[in-house]
Formats: sequence, structure tokens, C-alpha cells
Amino acid sequence: MRDAGLIAAAILEEMCEAAKPGVSTWDLDQIARRGIDKHKVKSAFLGYASPPYPAVLCTSINHVIVHGIPRKNEVLKDGDIIGIDFGIFHKGYCADTARTVMVGAVSAEKKKLVEVTKKALDLGIEQCREGNRLGDIGNAIQTYAESHGYSVVTQFVGHGTGRQMHEDPQVPNWGKPNDGKRIKTGLVIAVEPMVNAGAPDVEVLDDNWTAVTKDRSQSAHFEHTIAVTEQGPWVLTDPQSSPGKR
Repeated sequence: MRDAGLIAAAILEEMCEAAKPGVSTWDLDQIARRGIDKHKVKSAFLGYASPPYPAVLCTSINHVIVHGIPRKNEVLKDGDIIGIDFGIFHKGYCADTARTVMVGAVSAEKKKLVEVTKKALDLGIEQCREGNRLGDIGNAIQTYAESHGYSVVTQFVGHGTGRQMHEDPQVPNWGKPNDGKRIKTGLVIAVEPMVNAGAPDVEVLDDNWTAVTKDRSQSAHFEHTIAVTEQGPWVLTDPQSSPGKR
């Protein structure tokens, strides 16, 4: 799963570097497809669920929370933020990761939302330790996001991952300390806070995939795949991470 995580991280990095004004979300999908072919891995997203998801990544701009579909006519503009969500299978194991990228010169408000969401993920990861509970992860994320006046999305959650992209347990981005299932060494989960500048309410558009903020406020999304080890959390989709070291 570490090998899968490193490949997913490398392809995501290419897409993030390419996310500039004038680039379409379809262009980003093509970069991802080339990366999938280069590394001889399989997309975790293409054809997923019903209706079948039509791309190998999700591209969610500004008020889109998650599951935005790449399109040729959707072109990035200076000042946008875009959540890029990407997953692959390598030798039968899944890696799932996401990052929100600031395109060009963004407003101070958008920059703060992105930075708070990334920090919320880091705080959630710190709770991925033997003996803690799933509620500790969600509480760390929720408490930090709400302390900055933001809300966490409750309609979507993180998840276990392994032979399938989505496995038990569900990993909510909210919760109470010392609540929920006990975390044990060997567990691998995807933690993925979705944080809105406004209310947490979600609307799914007519394509049955694209999820936007109901009040059309800005939203940011980060995700890592984490293994719980005896030494602490190992972020499999972070090349700089090792067991117990962020």
C-alpha cells in the first residue's frame, strides 16, 4: 500500500503543478491518465458506482465540495481554488489522496480556508494512533475548522481502504472525543476533511455526482491514506512520511 501511495502522490503532484490559469479540468484528467499508463496502475475512480463515474479524478472548483467531473469547457482562472481528488489500485491495493490547489493569486479568504483545511487534516492524522477512537479524529478536525468560523461537511466521510477503495470503518470529520470504534495497529484509513466557508449543507447537481455548497460558499478538501503503526501514523500518500514521522 505504501507503493500505491507513492505512485498516487507522484501523479497528484503532476496535476497540482499543472493547475494554472488557462488549463482545463479535462487537461488535468489527461495528465492523470498518462500517469496511470506510465506507472501501469488502475484508476480507482473510472467507472465507479452508478451512474458510472466518467473520469480518473475529481476536480472541484470554488463552491464545489467534491466529485466535480473534469470537462473541456471548465477552464481554471486566476484566483480559483480547485480540489483534486485521485485514487489508484496498485497490485490490488488502493491509495486515495486529495489536495486543494490555489490557482494564481487567490484572495486572503480563500487562502485561509485552504490553510485551515490542510491543518485540520494534519490534526486528524495525529489522532490516528493505537488506543484512540474514530471520534478523536473527527473531533480534532471539527474543533479546528469551527474555531475559524468554518463548517465541516457531514454528508460525506472518510473511510477504510485496502483491497477496495471504500471499506469499513467510516471516518467522519466530526465527533466527540473518546467516542466511536477503537483504533488498532494495522488499520488503514483515508481521512478527508471537507470544510466550507459557509454552512455545511450540500446540494448534488443533475449529473448525480457534483456536490456543491448549498449556499455557494467556498469549500476546500484534503485527503491522505494513513496506516496505523506501533510507532504512530504513517501517511502512505506522503513521500516524506515514515512510520511515526509526519
